[in-house]
Amino acid sequence: MTIGWYLAVSAIVFSLGAVGVITRRNPLVVLLCLELMLNGGNLALIAFSRMWGNGDGQVLALVVMTVAACEVCIGLGMIVAMFRQKLPVDVDEMRELQG
Repeated sequence: MTIGWYLAVSAIVFSLGAVGVITRRNPLVVLLCLELMLNGGNLALIAFSRMWGNGDGQVLALVVMTVAACEVCIGLGMIVAMFRQKLPVDVDEMRELQG
C-alpha cells in the first residue's frame, strides 16, 4: 500500500474529529473527538516514518499519545468536578471556569 492510503485515512479520521469538536456541545464527546484528531495525526506521523524508513515519526507518535493520555486525565477530572458541583455540562454555558 502506498502512503496516500494512509494519509487519506488519517485525513478522514482527523476531519471527523474536527467536525465533532465544532458541532458537539457535550464536553465528554468533545474530548473523544479531540482524541480522534490526535489519532489522525499519529497515523500520519507513522505513515511518514514508514515512508522514510526511520523511527523518528514513531517516537513522536509515542510522545503525542502521552500528551493525549494526560489530556484525558485532566479533562475527565474537570468533567467529574463539574458534575459534582452541578454546573451546566453544556460547553457553551461554561462561564464558571473563567475564574
